[in-house]
Amino acid sequence: MASGTSSFICTGRAFLLVFAASVVLVCGAAAQQPANGGQSGQGVQPAEVPATPSTAQPAGQATVTVSETPAGPQAAAPNPAKDTSNPSGIVKLGPGDLIELNVYNVPELTTKARVSNAGDVYLPLVDYVHVGDLTQEEAQQVIEKRLEEGGFVRSPHVTIFVDEANSQGVTVLGEVAKPGIYADPADRKLYEVISLAGGFTPSAARKVAVIRRGQPDAIRIDLPRNLADDLSGNIDVLPGDTINVPKAPIIYVVGDVGRPSGLLVDNGQLTVLQALALAGGTNRTAKLGGARIIRKGSNGMTETRVEIKKMLEAKSPDVTLQADDILFIPVSAGRVAAARTFEAAMAMATSVSIYAVHP
Repeated sequence: MASGTSSFICTGRAFLLVFAASVVLVCGAAAQQPANGGQSGQGVQPAEVPATPSTAQPAGQATVTVSETPAGPQAAAPNPAKDTSNPSGIVKLGPGDLIELNVYNVPELTTKARVSNAGDVYLPLVDYVHVGDLTQEEAQQVIEKRLEEGGFVRSPHVTIFVDEANSQGVTVLGEVAKPGIYADPADRKLYEVISLAGGFTPSAARKVAVIRRGQPDAIRIDLPRNLADDLSGNIDVLPGDTINVPKAPIIYVVGDVGRPSGLLVDNGQLTVLQALALAGGTNRTAKLGGARIIRKGSNGMTETRVEIKKMLEAKSPDVTLQADDILFIPVSAGRVAAARTFEAAMAMATSVSIYAVHP
């Protein structure tokens, strides 16, 4: 009986050992399966994930991965706030720029100079140096080389500061309230620059010319009277551009008319009869047969007789006037001698009111 019990106990112990070994093998295989790339064993996977803060990443922000291993050159995330259109913010020197030059440990060579139209600056010891279309770093290297080759400074270290970057500004000329040079034109449009210049004057034309560096021909734009009506002409303005706003053509109507006027014609054309209508028409005492168009040409001032009465009766074609023409209607009672027509018309033209006309 004792031997049977002992045999039973040994058999039970062997069974428990075998069962325990099986459990250990199964658990070990289950623990190794996720590390070997298997997708099963989802019940063990949470134990393999390291603990992370519970704070969630806000939506719309770039995700930043923190690693103990130093990131390589390609691991750096781009900065969305940095302007990649102009690497390193490099600006080239140009005519009109005022630069300040310093040589390390040589204060006697500290100077200020303005870049000439040819792109040159005059500096002590080294004479004229061409810096046009060079970056600040390139100009510094050129001056350092000149100082060292001339035997003036051994191993010089030159630093250039730009006090006035006029070459990078936009020049606005002509019929605007505040003509001048406007700096920092980056990401600006034509309408915005005109607004910075105070807007158009009452005598401004709407045919604007944009002169751009490196382009032989100007960019000519016909702007609407109200800029908000049409944005097709609102082009990008680049550093160094020159915007020229010319004066609108003026046609003078003087003499025996209802309202002697200077008519600003910024678009279109005017004829003799249209100009007379805008000037209030002729008075009863006007001598229609003595009307003259005084025009400045290549050979000086000329006078051309116009038959206004025949034009009104449709017996003669209406005549188109040109910029700066003077339409003179004499008084019938006080006939003006032909030799003095020009003097009388010019005297009247200097005292007329100017009106804008939009044909």
